[in-house]
Amino acid sequence: MIAAARRVAFDLLQRMATSDAHSDDLLRTMKVNALAAQDRNLVTTLVLGTLRWQPALDQILLQFLTRPDQRLSEPVRAALRLGAFQLLHLDRVPPYAVLNDSVELVKLSNEAYATGLVNAVLRKVIHMPRGAGMDAAAAHPAWLAARWRRHFGAEAAQAICEYDQQASPVALRVLGANPAEELAGEGVECAPGEWLSDACRVLRGDVARTRAFAEGRVRVQDEGSQLVAELAAAAMPEAKRVLDACAAPGGKTAVLAERLAEARIVALEISERRREQMKRNLKAYEERVECVAGDASALAPEPEYDLILCDAPCSGTGTMARNPEIRLRVYPEDLARQQARQVAILRSVAGALKPGGRVVYATCSLEPEENEDVVRAVAARTGLRVVEMAPLVEQLAAKGVLTERGRENVLAAITNDQLRTLPGVHPCDGFFAAVLEREA
Repeated sequence: MIAAARRVAFDLLQRMATSDAHSDDLLRTMKVNALAAQDRNLVTTLVLGTLRWQPALDQILLQFLTRPDQRLSEPVRAALRLGAFQLLHLDRVPPYAVLNDSVELVKLSNEAYATGLVNAVLRKVIHMPRGAGMDAAAAHPAWLAARWRRHFGAEAAQAICEYDQQASPVALRVLGANPAEELAGEGVECAPGEWLSDACRVLRGDVARTRAFAEGRVRVQDEGSQLVAELAAAAMPEAKRVLDACAAPGGKTAVLAERLAEARIVALEISERRREQMKRNLKAYEERVECVAGDASALAPEPEYDLILCDAPCSGTGTMARNPEIRLRVYPEDLARQQARQVAILRSVAGALKPGGRVVYATCSLEPEENEDVVRAVAARTGLRVVEMAPLVEQLAAKGVLTERGRENVLAAITNDQLRTLPGVHPCDGFFAAVLEREA
């Protein structure tokens, strides 16, 4: 009998390869949640690990094919990748179990003709040393690793690649009293956040199954994401009308609602499905936050907002540890397309700013085309000016939002009044943020 975790992982990997589904969504489906805790954890390890190492795994498997140009069906490719990942990267998985289940998965997919191929290739992989092919840069598109070396230097680029190959750290946003002792009683061990006083890091355990999580007293949110929202709130602390222009899933909107107690907030999202999910996520703030379906690139040019957070859709290259499939779906030509959309969105939201109002432009991309180049292009066309960011950081530190260590590190991550966090260099996903102001 095929192990339940391997069968589910095999199915999810095929879904990923044949659709635009996201691993994060698939790993939260009923099929996964119905498994025992140990099997759920194994499914997550198998799916994310195989996706993280897929480019390198494909190169290894290619050398063992009798005909390297042979076109393999998706089930066969998924079985080979999943099997090779386990054999090369997991210490506690018996090779015979991997081999047997890989062959059975192919049979189950009506690909019985390929059982001999899968068996022969994986038997060759078994004889490779454990950890072979673990070059982190080789697990990324070569063009992407090369441009990171060019933009950030060899050391930082290598740190990014290595960070992407590890399980993404789980950070929490803590509302009210720190529930560390309560969480510990439910098997979740936490440590203080790296930068933010209201953040903590999960060292062990499943926070999603705790009472504090169920009651909304903690939520999962990367520290970089929290920081961007904190900077936005600090940019206009007296704001009364606020727009979160690309708001789903609502984590940054929630921070704005927590910090700007007098503000009415519109959370805009183009996807109706994501808007509905965001509405559920923000239920605790429903009296002051209105979740609206709409296109941020087509706003009416009516200056009505004091503050706008524009966390624009992007390539997501700063989140590959969390979303490893991005490396399999991003291409050089995508950057110009993303930039055109981002410029259109930022120009649109700029027209909705009151005189003297501020917009925080942010992405979770590492690419200059989606960040500095967008800010430069829109500032030139709209007359918006980039605001000095260091005073905002000092303001957050003075209020105790940033720890002293956080203050020092955030200031060091600012260049030309624009924030950039790099995964592996900084203890969070990769984010970019700039604050722009409309003339009063």
